[in-house]
Amino acid sequence: MFEILGRFFKFCDSENRKKFYGSIVVGIFNALFMALRIAAVAFMLRGVIASARDGIPFTTDTIWLSLAIMCVSVAGGIVTRKVTSMWQCEGGYRTCAKKRIEIAEHLRYLPMGYFNQNSLGTITSVTTNTMESVGDVATRAVMMVFQGLLDTSLIIIMLFFFDWRIALVALTGFALFEFVNLFMRIAVKDVSAEKIRADTAEIGKVLEYIQGIAEVKAYNLAGKRRKELNAVIDHRLKILIKMEMRCIPVSNLQSLVAKLSGVAMMLASLHFYFGGSMDLADCSTMLVCSFMLFNALEAGGNYSALLRLIDIGVGKANEILSLPTMNIEGKSGGPAADANTDTTIEAKNVDFSYTTASNQQAASPRKIIDGISLRIPAKTTTAIVGPSGGGKTTFCHLLARFWDVDGGTVTLGGRDVRDYSMDELMKNYSFVFQNVYLFHDTIANNIRFGEPDAPLEKVIAAAKKACCHEFISKLPNGYNTVIGEGGASLSGGEKQRISIARAIMKDAPIIILDEATANVDPENERELMSAIAELTREKTVIMIAHRLKTVRSADQIVVIDKGRIAEQGTHSELAAKGGIYARFIDSRKQAVSWKL
Repeated sequence: MFEILGRFFKFCDSENRKKFYGSIVVGIFNALFMALRIAAVAFMLRGVIASARDGIPFTTDTIWLSLAIMCVSVAGGIVTRKVTSMWQCEGGYRTCAKKRIEIAEHLRYLPMGYFNQNSLGTITSVTTNTMESVGDVATRAVMMVFQGLLDTSLIIIMLFFFDWRIALVALTGFALFEFVNLFMRIAVKDVSAEKIRADTAEIGKVLEYIQGIAEVKAYNLAGKRRKELNAVIDHRLKILIKMEMRCIPVSNLQSLVAKLSGVAMMLASLHFYFGGSMDLADCSTMLVCSFMLFNALEAGGNYSALLRLIDIGVGKANEILSLPTMNIEGKSGGPAADANTDTTIEAKNVDFSYTTASNQQAASPRKIIDGISLRIPAKTTTAIVGPSGGGKTTFCHLLARFWDVDGGTVTLGGRDVRDYSMDELMKNYSFVFQNVYLFHDTIANNIRFGEPDAPLEKVIAAAKKACCHEFISKLPNGYNTVIGEGGASLSGGEKQRISIARAIMKDAPIIILDEATANVDPENERELMSAIAELTREKTVIMIAHRLKTVRSADQIVVIDKGRIAEQGTHSELAAKGGIYARFIDSRKQAVSWKL
């Protein structure tokens, strides 16, 4: 138990760790104030019994003194309990909030392969359910378990000043209680891990169902997919019930041990009283104490079953935080993103493989990029074409260091991209992807995403250059219109133009366009091409495209097939070769001339 709590305290940052340590110190004073109740009761009983037995006058001074001790106990207990509760709640919840942010920051610098190998449900579960569980459980478990131990320990210590024999009976009951509590923690050890796995599976299946709802409806699979979702939810329900059923018998046994220990204290006190070795006042005090001793311990014992959840949650978070990042600091800062920056990009003998895993135990590499060498001069346009699955997008991601290469080097301005800090490197790149993601926020905030403090005038200027000012102005609240998550309330062309406005705001010297016009209808294409022309003016441009008119004016065209450069040259040079690019031209011409 103390080992688990030690790992949790180590998991906390220094500020919140101090709150927990401070709460334990204040908790000791809380336990002392609770123990004063026994002194108040003992003082009153001694006065009453002495008056009845020995004829000693029972004065109001005795009453007032006993009441004063009780008031100090109650007032001190309220204040110290409030302080410990506040510090532990703040420590637990703020720790988990900071860890969520820390995990999010850490994820920024992980290679993209991590997200390919781990489901969204797994990542989401750690940052939501797991951290929430740690926050909720930690504040209660630490508070109740420690306070139960402190209260009971101090009362037992106080009992030694009254009668060491009764104190030993209480200490034996305390030891038996902790022995049974050990079985409680053992009983839920494996079930706690099952619960975390069930939480993860449920979140993953819910996300999958929601994200794929269009396909589910289109293929009339609502019943089948709902059954799968219900099965995951039912499984988690069974795990929760299983956990409760494991805890209930041991919890009842704990309670029985606590109650029997109180009974043993009562019987021992009466035995010693009738045997003449304990006076009536001490016997009466011990009888009262037997009802008070194990209350806090019993409550804390039940919460100790949840300590395993804290341990697993901490382990899950640390597992992500221990993943090696992509050398985010680099060896030196990158060049500033301005007109004078040398944005020549060069790939030399680049190799790269994905690691695909069908399960946790088996993983095999799949080579995607095989010895590619390419030079992209500054302020030129390079078009990358080729068959689907040939490695075009992956190669562009390597140029921007979304992944680190397995072999060879990628340089920017003559310097290895791994020598830059990640933040400085990313200042040099803007991206417009085929699948645009917009956040559930205002249009203005989506456009100023890379420059949060930019004034609205700058946002509007970027929107005008991206040819989206007109349709934004027609929306109910203009630039303050809140769009749905992922931009669900906008058309594909509108989302693309907003993403281009976002890239214009960033004004990076290198632009990577990944099928930016693939999903755009002819009516929007002219405006979108105008927006792209504005975005790419005086920039180094790398574009992945399948549309002939998009690539034919490029300074160089690179054909990537099966992870290698199959052809390279200008439009006219490649068209005359009769290779892959020439076939690409012919197929596009046939597609354009096709009529229904």
